[in-house]
Amino acid sequence: MTTQFMASDERLANRIREQLTFFKETFTEKKMFGGICFLYEGKMTVGIAKNDLMARVKLEKMEENLAKDFVRSMDFTKKPMKEFIYVYSEGFETELALLQWIELGLEHAKHKLIQ
Repeated sequence: MTTQFMASDERLANRIREQLTFFKETFTEKKMFGGICFLYEGKMTVGIAKNDLMARVKLEKMEENLAKDFVRSMDFTKKPMKEFIYVYSEGFETELALLQWIELGLEHAKHKLIQ
């Protein structure tokens, strides 16, 4: 079954793609979690599920990020997933806010690669 993106999802995907051009790292795209994810060396950084942004977060930064407005635990499996968050659209309205979530996800991916 192929995932069909709504127009808002494709706009967000294009916003993420644009932000990724500012990084020296190379990212790939993969359909995951019923949406699309952006990976660095095979590790998920951020993704899109419906109208929400998914982001990976290092364990020691989870509490502070879950305390932010418009953020909740990623509960794709009906229970919170370790080191995953959802961000409502209000939490990435600006390009700077979106860039910060991408940076957080990239930090997580790099951390996983050195473990």
